[in-house]
Formats: sequence, C-alpha cells, structure tokens
Amino acid sequence: MTPRLLLIPLLAIVFVASAASARAQDKGSLNPKPLPPLANPHDPKIAAKELFARKVLPAAMPTRSIGSYAKGCLAGAEQMPLNGETWQVMRLSRNRYWGHPNMIALLKRLAAKARKDAGWPGILVGDIGQPRGGPALSGHASHQIGLDADIWLTPMPDRRLSREEREETSAVMMVRDDRLDIDPKVFTPSHVLVIRDAAQEPAVQRIFVNAAIKKALCREATGDRSWLSKIRPWWGHDYHFHIRMRCPVGSPECEGQRSQSEDEGCKPDDLAYWFKDSVLHPKPPPKPPKPRPPMTLAQMPAACKTVLNAPDARP
Repeated sequence: MTPRLLLIPLLAIVFVASAASARAQDKGSLNPKPLPPLANPHDPKIAAKELFARKVLPAAMPTRSIGSYAKGCLAGAEQMPLNGETWQVMRLSRNRYWGHPNMIALLKRLAAKARKDAGWPGILVGDIGQPRGGPALSGHASHQIGLDADIWLTPMPDRRLSREEREETSAVMMVRDDRLDIDPKVFTPSHVLVIRDAAQEPAVQRIFVNAAIKKALCREATGDRSWLSKIRPWWGHDYHFHIRMRCPVGSPECEGQRSQSEDEGCKPDDLAYWFKDSVLHPKPPPKPPKPRPPMTLAQMPAACKTVLNAPDARP
C-alpha cells in the first residue's frame, strides 16, 4: 500500500490516547476511534490538547513555528512520508508524523546517512508532531512547534513493516537492568555513528538520550568529539533519541532555547547526578502532587488560535 493510500483513512480518525506516555515501547492501535465532538468547543476552560488533537490535517497557511517547544503550535506543517527507501514511520494511529519542512528534510538526510555511515537499512521514525502542533493528549510536553522528533534506536528492518508491526512492535531497550550503563548486547558502535550524524547537523541544537547512553557516547566517540556537547541526558529516552532543532532563521514567533555550553559534558561531575540512587530509584512522595491544570488555548501564543481555526490544507 502506498503512503498516500494509507494516509487517507488515517486522516479521518485520531487515536484516543491513554494517559500513558507515548514512548517507543507503547503500542498504537490497529482500530483507532474518532474523538467525540466537544460539547462546547468554545469553552475557555477546555484544555488546548483537546482542541489540537481533533485537527487531523495541517492549517492551510504558510509555514510558521509559533511559541516554544512546550507551548506553541505549527502552521503549514509538512507530512513525513510514511515510507522511504531509508525510513519508515511508526505508530501511524497517533497521526504525529507532521513537522516543520526543515525537520522533514533533516530526517530524510539522517536516514540516508544512517545507511551510509552505520550500515543501517534505515531509521524508524517515532513521534514528530500533530498536524497543527500544539499539546498532545499524551506522551510529550514538547513536540509542539514541529522542531522535535523521536528516532527509534532500533534499526529499520530490511523490509517493509506491516501496519500491525508499526503499531505493536516495541523498540529495543538500550540500557542495562541496573541503569548504570548501556546493554552491550544491543547498543553497538553503529548507534554511536547514527547519533553522531544527527548531532553534526548544524540546525540541531540538542539531542536527548538516557544518561547511560550519553555515558557510552563519551566513552566510545573518537576523532572530532565536538558534537557531544549537543547530547543531553534526560529521562525517558532508553529506547529512542530525541532531536531538537533550532528555530529557523526568519522565524520571529519561534521561541528557542539558549545555546548550551560547547563542553563535551563528559566529565564525571557532568553525569554524576543521573547515576545517584535517588535518581535511578526515586521514592514516591509521601503525598501525591496535585495535578497541574491543563494548558488552555488562552495561555498559548495568540496566533495559535488562528492556526487552530484555519481551513484544512488539502491532503
């Protein structure tokens, strides 16, 4: 089935996601159900995620990344083709394969580099963003302006995956059971090359990985190691790595992050926090924290209302 033919039925539905994080090991759905209409979509108290999740096509507008990675939206999103010679998109039921055109172009370049440099057949692309960006019902605080993307640390098989495999296959865990280092049976020198290729893209500002993976990259990287400064330890990246691009040139509405230090971040003190027992095995708080109220449309950049209400782009 071609990407275009597969896309059409998926555009008519949005996966009703659970409260669980949409990580690479979380399954999708073979039979996603449409989200029910909102009784009063103009209620100012409605969570913005409920509004953006119901948009299954991009806004018919020029491309603009608006706001910040965790509070913003995307006009004129581009779809990552579901299949390419060197990539396949996973978890199609989430409808999160939309991004800024710069991100889509970067992923295609990275897929080709992964084959050339690391010998991978290609990459498996996880979540990029929703058709109009914005907050998602589950899984991410970021991925809102089309400049974030998750790449599985599982190489693409040398064949076309079925729809069932794309929804139900789990990514491979890269971290040892004790959480202190990578699992050498699955994390290979090829993984180092793929992450390096992504980090060496000038437009990439940060790449988030598990601290054990950062530790392994520090140990195993050779030659020019300057790209290591972009690799940042962060929770929840045992199965995939997260690419974050800088705001594109000429995007005044895009609120980027400050540039990080050019230091490799490989000194023992740089990683010590992540391997403390209290971080690896946190104790539950005596009293569960009170959930924060969800972000509303009024709390987002004003232009996001225009993006949300714009006509659909043609599929």
